[in-house]
Amino acid sequence: MDKEVVLQKIRDVGLVAVVRAENADSARRIAEACLEGGVAALEITFTVPGAKEVIADLARTYQKGEIILGAGTVMDPETARISILEGVQYVVSPYLNLDTVRLCNRYRIPCMPGCMSVKEVVEAMEAGADIIKIFPGELFGPKIIKAISGPVPQARMMPTGGVTADNVAEWIRAGAVAVGAGSSLTGGAKTGDYGEITRVARTFIQNIQAARAAL
Repeated sequence: MDKEVVLQKIRDVGLVAVVRAENADSARRIAEACLEGGVAALEITFTVPGAKEVIADLARTYQKGEIILGAGTVMDPETARISILEGVQYVVSPYLNLDTVRLCNRYRIPCMPGCMSVKEVVEAMEAGADIIKIFPGELFGPKIIKAISGPVPQARMMPTGGVTADNVAEWIRAGAVAVGAGSSLTGGAKTGDYGEITRVARTFIQNIQAARAAL
């Protein structure tokens, strides 16, 4: 799938499910629940035991583009390359690593590095980052999107950390092109209630659509 198509699909839905699980089976079940809830983009973090194998399994399962599969908590270009070889379509990092951004650009894979200042955002954009992950989002809340957009209106930002179905509209109104949601979306997995993940996903998407319609 072309890089531009991947980015557009993420922006269209506006929600990336950040999957941190205790084991591979739970990660797969979370993925299925998110997909059923309408989440088009899934980020398998490398904190998941056997993340490489989970990514490979999901890439084989969803070969027709039902899901936009990404790798998260990518700390270096080596991990980025491993995930790309296993089939991911975008890479997310908790911080700005210029070598990782360059590698992703080399293979035309969207890269979303974590940033928390205007300086980092501009450096990431100059390196070729496609979407800036504002992380950890809960430190400043939606106001950081507006603050950065003032001097850098061309930045495309996606907050992760502290985003919930209840406050997602605030982030969208502040200017976020999408949001990343972890435990607030996938928390049902801890009790084995994967249906709850599907229900929360639908609420997230409904609230995102309503916020965009009101802009």
